[in-house]
Amino acid sequence: MWSRLLGPGVVRLLGPGVVTALGPGVVTALGVRTLFTMRLKTRDFKALFTDGLNGLAEVFEKHQHELRIAGGAVRDLLSGKRPEDVDFATTATPEEMKNMFQTAGIRMINNKGEKHGTITARLDNQNFEVTTLRVDVQTDGRHAEVEFTTDWQKDAERRDLTINSMFLGLDGTLYDYFKGYEDLQNRKVRFVGSSEQRIQEDYLRILRYFRFYGRVALKPGEHDPETLTAIRENGKGLAAISGERIWVELKKMVVGNHAAHLLELIYSLELAQYIGLPPDGDVEEMKRVWQHAKEHSPKPMTVVAALFRCPEEVDRMDLRLKVSREEKTLVQFLLKHRRELCRGDGEPDGLRPFTDFIIDNRELDSHSKVCELLKYQGEEKLLQELLRWSIPHFPINGHDIRKMGISSGKDIGAALQKLRDIWKKSRYQMDKDELLSHVKAP
Repeated sequence: MWSRLLGPGVVRLLGPGVVTALGPGVVTALGVRTLFTMRLKTRDFKALFTDGLNGLAEVFEKHQHELRIAGGAVRDLLSGKRPEDVDFATTATPEEMKNMFQTAGIRMINNKGEKHGTITARLDNQNFEVTTLRVDVQTDGRHAEVEFTTDWQKDAERRDLTINSMFLGLDGTLYDYFKGYEDLQNRKVRFVGSSEQRIQEDYLRILRYFRFYGRVALKPGEHDPETLTAIRENGKGLAAISGERIWVELKKMVVGNHAAHLLELIYSLELAQYIGLPPDGDVEEMKRVWQHAKEHSPKPMTVVAALFRCPEEVDRMDLRLKVSREEKTLVQFLLKHRRELCRGDGEPDGLRPFTDFIIDNRELDSHSKVCELLKYQGEEKLLQELLRWSIPHFPINGHDIRKMGISSGKDIGAALQKLRDIWKKSRYQMDKDELLSHVKAP
């Protein structure tokens, strides 16, 4: 596949030293630097070049500043995927970018990221985030103080994983300083340089490692032992990371590949206590649920719910992670009903307990919650039936009862409930006239 994606290599000399060409697009300066380069020619890469991007490129070229695609978009393009978001890096400082854009009459928006080197330009109804190359001056495990640089490798050195540390020139030339392309080919996830150092710069990188392992690795359990040792020894640093940031990473991880393996690894490395998961989570139940649900696009909380043994653990998770109201009510629903709401013994219509629950509950999200419950329970056949099922409309309202001569609000409510029970016993088949025939006029 890769030979079809890529054209001839491009050799670059990065600094003084003995330089040896190791193959197409590979150069090493012994004791100095290593760079792998080649040319990307895919359709997805060419599709990025809208009028907006072409206009942006012209501005940087005119002012003789380099502009390259950075990070995740490069990884996606090399994997044969069209990236959803494209970030750019440049040798221009934020001040230089502002001057360039003002001179060109280009609108700039949302420049809260300027102190971190990011300027957002809007061209042809597209937003382009462009960030000045940076080096970390000081880090505390959560934030970094940065200085701007024009050295592409120094910027690559501060990134988390080798597969996220590559740049792509607008002519299609790949710039890879840490064998990220090789790791991507081999489906390997590695930190840039020292695992311990990268983790201590930002402890959230532990969870990013797990998330990208799920995206890239073909098999579970093929981790470098040194990486897992660094994660275990630095796991307590996650306690200082905000719950919101942790939950963003966890949500992506638990619906990706190898989710059950990665959650089990979180427990074996003793990380759960720092990230809001129950310390004594039910790992075996989670593995069972994942095996049933993984082919049916479960919501993140459906997988996580299997770890909880009691409602109190959900409250503690919410305090730590600050999950949404919808997410919290879903996990509470699953814990309450995962055993009691199930296929009836000897019931010819196995779906009936679930459809009755949805209609009796009358909440807008009941259908969605019950679908997640069926995924949790591994009821694949019932799940498909429920997805095809439409909630029937109860054909009677209070006005219909009043027309029958009943005026008391209490009596109207009682009559409606009686008719709803009759409608339910008919499997929701009775129409309005049939139901009203059961109302006795005063």
